Amino acid sequence: MDASNVPAGEGRPLAVPPPPRTRPAGPAPGALVGPDPLVGLDPLAGPDPLAGPDPLAVPGASAAPHLGRLLELLAAGAPAEALGAVTGQARAAGVDGADLAETERAVATALRVRSSLRAHRRRELELTALFDTAGDLAASRDLDEVLKAIVRRARMLLGTDTAYLTLPDEEAGDTYMRVTDGSVSPVFQNLRLELGEGLGGLVAQTARPYATPDYPTDDRFHHTRNINAGVSEEGLVAILGVPLLLGSVHGGDRKVIGVLFAADRDPRSFSPDEVALLSSLAAHAAIAIDTARALDDTRAALAELAEANEVVRAHAAAVQRAEEAHDRLTDLVLRGGDVREVAAAVAGLLDGAITVHDPGGRPLAAVRHDGGPFAADSVDVGWLVSAAEESRTAGRATARSGRWICAVLAGPELLAIMVLHRRRALEDADRRMFERAGVVTGLLMLLRRTVAETENRVRGELVTDLLTDAGRNPALLAERGRRLGLDLDRPYLVLVAATEPAARDRLSSAVVRYLFGAPAGSAGAEHAGAVVLLMAADERLTPGQSARAAAVQLGHLAGAAVTVAAAGPVFGPSRIADAHAEAVRCLRALHVLGRHGDGASAGELGFLGVVLGDDKDVDGFVRGTLGPLLEYDARRGTELVRTLAAYFGAGGSLTRAKDTLHVHVNTVVQRLDRIEVLLGADWNHPDRALELQLALRLRELSG
Repeated sequence: MDASNVPAGEGRPLAVPPPPRTRPAGPAPGALVGPDPLVGLDPLAGPDPLAGPDPLAVPGASAAPHLGRLLELLAAGAPAEALGAVTGQARAAGVDGADLAETERAVATALRVRSSLRAHRRRELELTALFDTAGDLAASRDLDEVLKAIVRRARMLLGTDTAYLTLPDEEAGDTYMRVTDGSVSPVFQNLRLELGEGLGGLVAQTARPYATPDYPTDDRFHHTRNINAGVSEEGLVAILGVPLLLGSVHGGDRKVIGVLFAADRDPRSFSPDEVALLSSLAAHAAIAIDTARALDDTRAALAELAEANEVVRAHAAAVQRAEEAHDRLTDLVLRGGDVREVAAAVAGLLDGAITVHDPGGRPLAAVRHDGGPFAADSVDVGWLVSAAEESRTAGRATARSGRWICAVLAGPELLAIMVLHRRRALEDADRRMFERAGVVTGLLMLLRRTVAETENRVRGELVTDLLTDAGRNPALLAERGRRLGLDLDRPYLVLVAATEPAARDRLSSAVVRYLFGAPAGSAGAEHAGAVVLLMAADERLTPGQSARAAAVQLGHLAGAAVTVAAAGPVFGPSRIADAHAEAVRCLRALHVLGRHGDGASAGELGFLGVVLGDDKDVDGFVRGTLGPLLEYDARRGTELVRTLAAYFGAGGSLTRAKDTLHVHVNTVVQRLDRIEVLLGADWNHPDRALELQLALRLRELSG
């Protein structure tokens, strides 16, 4: 490196004449350490040239022995003093004239050769250090270890007390000590420099090396309190700093990424060779840092690539699941699958139980992910309706309390509520699959509703015939019912529903939707200004409970108060008309009592239905109350009705009853047992007994 390129004052070379050193003189950098191998061992050693002429000197002696000795000294690596002494020894031995001049020229040449050999040895050591550093760069991926080795070699090769490396802090906007070697001061090791501060700041700012033999007194640099404190505590005097550069040597875009320093605690100057050596080490450090950054960028890119690959893989899996779901759901639509089949397919695809509920919260289907049954009754109805409204407002599936809810819509109308029972979060693809399943469910429900409306019109004709002409041909009506899916030999409830005139059309539509979610074998029809529903009896519910549940559901679907009365259960086509008449009386009684929007059964109102009913259907009440006894007497020729009247007339006394009937008391007991079988165990309870006595009295009065 040309020393003229190194700034030192006004463009002068870096080397500054050194002041006297205060520490003991040591070997110069690169000097061979140890005793002079020629001292005490050279048989050609002559007299000391300072001791005067040799009395044994022969004038005109030959210079050859001295030239040979000069070569031996040079080969042995003798110090310069020993080489220079050869001229004196030749003069003392009597060599003169041209031979002495030749000897002097040979000594001067030997000194130049010695200097060149020493330079070559020093360069060899430097190159070895650079090769070792390059090997470290190739072998080690640990940036800290490489930088420590570079700083350690810089200190060793330049023979300084300490060496250190600073790097910029991009976030803080200053530089910090990354590596130190030979430092003893914690303050110095934690020193931070702003751009342009101190020697290092100037190196970083100008991208050129700077050196000073005495930093504390050198006014070329911007001294700050914290830098001076750190340098003072470390005891540094002479400092050399070179930049770590990245970029093309010939280009103008070279960037300083750090500064490498060598420093002594005593004044000294740094030669251009030392500057060049430290610059070479700085270049290796820059390569190490750049390589580490490139590796970090590569690792980050690989990590991003792996993440992107994982996203692509997940997306591909989601697409595959979506394709599978599309195929399965399309197949269900094409072959007319039901809601449970859709729920089972989605439960398997999303690995969670699926329940489907009608708008009122009543379960329509419930299935586990493995296809087994699932307990849908555990879902609170109020919570479910609120969650469905949230989903409808959002226009997509929503999560609540560890479940996912999707409102199944047909325009603004809520057809059903689909619930995924899974606490894990849904990926976007799975969420769309769940919502698509809701669309398919709505499509299937609309198809089924269309079919149900058609079937219900046909069934409605049957219901009308059952109410108006059941006695003409019961067997034919029963056969028609079986063809339409109604087994009239099973127990049926007859429900009569009514609402305000302005909402009658909405009630008719609500009944269709209500029957759509009802158990199989149900039917409905408009009759005499009201809606009549023929529902398969549910053993878990009383007729009154069924009426109240229907009132709530129909009111919700119709958007108006709906009053429902129930009668039954009854068996056979011929009994349906009587049950209808009983339900109509019950409905009129509910209106009289002001129980609009409520539900009840004829059995719950009892004789109040007769008292409060508009048309006072006495025969219907008598048949509804005493029907089993009347039929039994008609078939068997017995007198159960007369026995019951005598028993009540005798105030419940068996003795007086048997006198009235003119039979044995045991006969009365047997007849009462049969009455209990036909009417039920509660026939003698006060409320039921009152209805029976009223029916007996009305029958007697009606003749």
